[in-house]
Amino acid sequence: MAADRGAELARVARLRYWRASDAAVVVEAWSRSGEGLSAFARRHGIDVRRLSRWAKELEASDELERPVTFHPVRLVASREAEGAGPKPSGAPVEIVLGWGCTVRVAPGFAAEDLARVLEVLGVGVAC
Repeated sequence: MAADRGAELARVARLRYWRASDAAVVVEAWSRSGEGLSAFARRHGIDVRRLSRWAKELEASDELERPVTFHPVRLVASREAEGAGPKPSGAPVEIVLGWGCTVRVAPGFAAEDLARVLEVLGVGVAC
C-alpha cells in the first residue's frame, strides 16, 4: 500500500500540469511525511512554490466543502389548522441571512409583507 502511494507520488511529481486530484496526492503525502515543505519538495523534485500554492488552494477548498449543519425543528399544529384562528405568539421571529443581515419580524406580521421584504433583499422564498 505504501509502495503504491510512493509510486503515485513519483508519477504526479513528474507531471507538468496538476489537476486538484493530482495535487491532493502530493499535499497528502507531504502532510503524512512530517517534513518541512522545502525538504519534502526538494526530495521529490517538486517546485516549493507549486506545492505551497496547491496546499493553500486545497485547504481553502476544504473549508468551502464542509457540510452544512442543520438544527432540529419541532413542528406543532397551528391554531389556524385547528379552527381557532391565528394567535400571535408574542415572540418575534428573527431570520439571520447568509451575509450577516438579520430580519426581525414582530408578532402578528403579515406573511405577504415578509415575502416582499425578503424579495427586496434578494432572498429566494418559496412560501
